[in-house]
Amino acid sequence: MEPKKPQNRPNRPQNQRGQNRQGGNNTRPANANRPKGGRPQQNGGRPPQNGSHPQQRPQGIAPAANRTTSRGAAIRAHKRTQEDAQKALSQYGQANIAEKPRISLLEDDTSKLKISFLGGQHAIGEKNMQVIEWQNDAIIIDCGNHLGVDLPGVNYTIADTTYLESIKHKIRGYIISHGHLDHLGGLKHIVPKFPAPIHGSRFTIGVVEKTFEDLGVETGVVFTPKTVIMNMDGHERLKLGVFMVELIRITHSVPESSAICIDTPVGRVINTGDWRLDPEPLDEKPTDVERLRQLGDGGVLLMMSDSTNTTKAGRTPTEHTLQQSFHDIIGRAEGRVFCAIFSSNMNRVQMIVNAAVEAGRRVALDGRSMMSYAEIAVRQGILKIPKGTVLAMREMPNIPENQVLVICTGGQGEPNAALQRMAEGTHKHIKLQPKDTVIISSTPIPGNEVRYQEIGDELAEFGVHLYRHPTFEIDNIGPLHVSGHAARDEYREILHIVRPKFFLPVYAGYLNRRYYQEMAIEEGWSRDRIIMANNGDSILFTADKYQEGNKIPHGTLLVDQTGTVVSNVVIKDRMMLAEEGLVAVILTIDKKSGQLLTSPDIISRGFIYMKDNEELMNAFRAELRRAVTQRFKRVDLDRFKAELKDYVTHFLYDQTQRSPIVIPVVNIIGGRGEKSPQNSFAENAEAIDQPKSAEQVAADQQQRFAKLRQQLLHQDQK
Repeated sequence: MEPKKPQNRPNRPQNQRGQNRQGGNNTRPANANRPKGGRPQQNGGRPPQNGSHPQQRPQGIAPAANRTTSRGAAIRAHKRTQEDAQKALSQYGQANIAEKPRISLLEDDTSKLKISFLGGQHAIGEKNMQVIEWQNDAIIIDCGNHLGVDLPGVNYTIADTTYLESIKHKIRGYIISHGHLDHLGGLKHIVPKFPAPIHGSRFTIGVVEKTFEDLGVETGVVFTPKTVIMNMDGHERLKLGVFMVELIRITHSVPESSAICIDTPVGRVINTGDWRLDPEPLDEKPTDVERLRQLGDGGVLLMMSDSTNTTKAGRTPTEHTLQQSFHDIIGRAEGRVFCAIFSSNMNRVQMIVNAAVEAGRRVALDGRSMMSYAEIAVRQGILKIPKGTVLAMREMPNIPENQVLVICTGGQGEPNAALQRMAEGTHKHIKLQPKDTVIISSTPIPGNEVRYQEIGDELAEFGVHLYRHPTFEIDNIGPLHVSGHAARDEYREILHIVRPKFFLPVYAGYLNRRYYQEMAIEEGWSRDRIIMANNGDSILFTADKYQEGNKIPHGTLLVDQTGTVVSNVVIKDRMMLAEEGLVAVILTIDKKSGQLLTSPDIISRGFIYMKDNEELMNAFRAELRRAVTQRFKRVDLDRFKAELKDYVTHFLYDQTQRSPIVIPVVNIIGGRGEKSPQNSFAENAEAIDQPKSAEQVAADQQQRFAKLRQQLLHQDQK
């Protein structure tokens, strides 16, 4: 749809053309990003217009005939923007239901144990979820979410449950290893669709029940799951279908974590969950190594083991070594003290409370997740706080500063966490000051190094006394953090404690799992007995061998701040809007004459600031008028809209080298009793029963435009 070149178009200097791709007003280089078919070269290509030399292009906004960018190049640029957004989303794609394999390739798995991976294999803390099946029975190990996602409007992700649809009649229960969200955060979304009892330790079930309570408060959806608390210390065993399930106490950074033992018709399977072999934890409940060894003596077909710290040498220090560090810092602090920790680490909370009591300080807990975990731990007797020690946050400004101690969230620089709000000066009750002491009892989780550094910089600007674990040695203090995961010597040790026939590293991404694979080979396991499985893989076991099964549908569902699953298409549009912006073109056309009744209405959001680009906007409106004159009555309405969208995309890319989302809106105004020559116009036409004055028509148009603007500007919210 190439309109004719207008006559007597005013010129303007070339350096005043629209913004470049970075949003500035710099001149685009003469040959920058010129696609094939664009500006003609001196030795050939499209002949110059009006006899002008190709390198002596007329100044001002170029009419269609003088454009230096071909329509194809503009459309390809727009497609590249879409492809870039799609590529960024690809790792969060929903399940693809593959074509059914040919009958000759179908595997008879009725006499085999099937273990499938819906999540957890591609990253640390990545929506852990496994399914174990035997004939007409299935159990699900863990059901987590993934918080490490950086997409507009997305809070976390959960595993796509397409595969569960095909086996929902077989599900006998969920077995949850411990109380971290990457192992149970998906339950509130998945269990209501696929109900079955949820099994875990006392503290784990307390966290599960709290998440469902929060679901009712946040969304109004009330669902009470059936939960079963299992006694780890008594080695309680429960029968779920053909499976016999037992939880074994194991040490981690959240109370009452467990390894999961499942006796199946073909052999014993153990999933370690997240773990370390801490011999002296603060709660005096170390890993039940003796029970693991007994299970190993009875024979273990398969062990699946967490691989998070396979790159760390030695052993993870025991938790209680941190107690003296907290005593030293809190005991000598003069002003207020703020301690940022992971909210689930109740052993760490207990140590800080111990140091606060000894120093004569009162304690407040700040952060929603911190309060939730602490409430469960106190109710179950896991967290012991002397009476009168804890105050509400709102009371802290009313007591002497040398008696204040706040345990809060935000040690990773998480947006809206308590410590982050203090650092930004937006906290409701706390304003930091130079004599305060801030302790960050954590190290940056993988991928969060930048935020961790930023929160340190922000706190340093306040002049507070800042102590962090990565710099504890140069700060002349003791260590402030130990990992909740094992290190290499412990990984080697558990292999020899359990002595499985087959070994499958789980969690933490392929690189960390590869390190564990090589470690197992060093410890005597042959490579053909070590299984490397990814999300979507299924492995079939008999009593003495295994084989790869068919791929299962797997993927990711995106959840926003309201707890609602959001379509990938919506997030793709948000990413394109963030990158290139949006332009809406609203045309009001007389059905009979095919002429514009008003000047084209243009809405720009996130593209350019229209008041600073009046010349471009005037030229844009002129091009729209020409497009309507030349093409409206020659094609049906749908084709006109499609051509208009391509035309606008071409014009804007030629002028700005940017490809915003383009939304054409066409209003057709017709008279009484008139029939459109194109049937497709009829459904868009507005019948006018009585003749209206020019003032009434103008008022109606303004009202319609206002409504359209509201719809366009608020379409995402709807």
